[in-house]
Amino acid sequence: MAWNEPGGNSNNQDPWGGRKGGDRKGPPDLDEAFRKLQESLNGLFGGGKKRGSSDGAGKGGGFGLLLIGLAVLSAVWLYSAIYVVDEQEQAVVLRLGKYYETVGPGLNIYFPPIDRKFQANVTRERAYSKQGQMLTEDENIIEVPLTVQYKISNLQDFVLNVDQPEVSLQHATDSAVRHVVGSTEMDQVLTEGRELMASEVKDRLQRFLDTYRTGISVTQVNLQSAAAPREVQEAFDDVIRAREDEQREKNQAETYANGVVPEARGQAQRLIEDASGYREEVVSRATGEADRFTALVTEYRKAPEVTRERLYLDTMQELMSNTSKVLVTGDKGQNNLLYLPLDKMIDGRSSVGSSSVSGAGAADAGSRMSNDPRQAELRTRETR
Repeated sequence: MAWNEPGGNSNNQDPWGGRKGGDRKGPPDLDEAFRKLQESLNGLFGGGKKRGSSDGAGKGGGFGLLLIGLAVLSAVWLYSAIYVVDEQEQAVVLRLGKYYETVGPGLNIYFPPIDRKFQANVTRERAYSKQGQMLTEDENIIEVPLTVQYKISNLQDFVLNVDQPEVSLQHATDSAVRHVVGSTEMDQVLTEGRELMASEVKDRLQRFLDTYRTGISVTQVNLQSAAAPREVQEAFDDVIRAREDEQREKNQAETYANGVVPEARGQAQRLIEDASGYREEVVSRATGEADRFTALVTEYRKAPEVTRERLYLDTMQELMSNTSKVLVTGDKGQNNLLYLPLDKMIDGRSSVGSSSVSGAGAADAGSRMSNDPRQAELRTRETR
C-alpha cells in the first residue's frame, strides 16, 4: 500500500525515512558525503584530526593526494620504460636525439622522454611488388611486374641514415629495373632472359642501397612474365607464336641433323678405310710384281731360251683357260679347225661373273705386260 494512502502509513513516515513533524529529514546531503570521504582519506594519510582543526585537515589531504598522483605516475612511467625484445628483434635507443645503443633480445629498460626507442624484426623477410611500363633497348614498350624480397640487415642505419628507407627502396628498385630493361632487347625480356635480368637487378639494387646506407639487404628479386601493353597484345601474341614455330622448326632440323650427320660420317669413314685398303693392296701388288720381274730378269739372263718358252706357255695357258673356243691345229699345210664346245659354253653362263673377274685379271695382266718396257724388249728379242 502506498505511503500517502489513507491508513497506509501508520508510522507517519515520508519516503525519505523521516517522520512528519518537527524531526522531518530531506534528501541526502552531497556536501556531507564528500566531507566524510575527505575525512576518511585524511585518516589514512595522517590527517585525521578533530573537526575544529579544519586547516590542518586540508593540508594533510592535499599532501596525500600528491603522493597518490606521484605513485600513479611512477607506475605508468615504469610500465612504459620496461620493454621486452624478442629473439628475432633488435631495438635502437636514442638518448637526447643521439644514437646511444643497439639492444638485443631480453628484458630492457630505457628512460623516456630522455630516450627514444625503435624496435623492429630484423630476421623476417619483407616483400615489395611493382609493375610498370618500360622501354627496351630496341625501343619497345613492355610491362614488367616484379617482386623484391628484403630484410633489415642493420637497424641503426635503417633508423638513422634515411628518413623513409622503404620509400627509398621503391625508388632504387624503379631505377635499377629501368636501367636493366633499357639495356636488354625485347626478345630477351619476354623469353629466356628473365633470370639473368633478375640477377642484374638484384646486384644493382643492392649497390644503390649500400650507397645510401639504408640498412636493407635484398634477398631475392623475382621478375614475372613480362607482357606487352594491352593495346598491342594481339600483335605480340602473333610474334610469340611465330617465335615458337621457329624454335620448333629449329629443333626438328637439329633432330634430323643429329640422325643424318653421324650416318654420313660413318659412310665417309668407311670410304676412307676402303680407299686405304685399296691403296695398300695396289702398293703391295706393285711391289710384288716389281720383285717378281726382277727375279724373272735374273733368270732370263741365265737362260734366255728357256725363260722365253716358259713365259709364252704361261701366257697362253692363262688366256686360253678363260675362253669358250678351242682352236685345234694340225700339221703344216693343213687348215686349222675351230671347235665350239656348246655344252661347255652353256655350263659357263652360270659362272659369267667369276669368268669376267678372271678375264679382267688376265686382261689386266696382259695390259701390264704390254705396258711394261722390259716385257716389250723380251718380245722384240723373241721376234728376232
